[in-house]
Amino acid sequence: MCYGQQRSFSRDENLSPSRTLRSPTDNAVVVQNLRGRLAETEARLARARAREAELSRRLDEMKRFVSVMEILETYLKRRFREQQDDVVRLFSPMPHS
Repeated sequence: MCYGQQRSFSRDENLSPSRTLRSPTDNAVVVQNLRGRLAETEARLARARAREAELSRRLDEMKRFVSVMEILETYLKRRFREQQDDVVRLFSPMPHS
C-alpha cells in the first residue's frame, strides 16, 4: 500500500458486534488481520520518520552551505571594493604641494 492510502472495511470486516456474531475463529482471523495492518502502518510510520530525519539532516547541511557561501560572498565583495579603491588611488593624480 502507498502512503496515505486506506483500505475500507468490507461487509465481512465490519467490527460492529451488533450486526453479526462471530465465532472465536473468525475473531482470531479479524484480530490477526488487524495486527498485520497495524504492523504495516507502523512500518510505514517508521519509514516516514526515517525519511523526515534524513530530509532534516540534508536541510541543515544546505543551510550551513548557504551560510558559508554568504560569508564568502561578503568577503569577496569587500576585497573587490578594497582593490577597486587601490586602483583608483594608483591612477588618481597626485596633489601638488
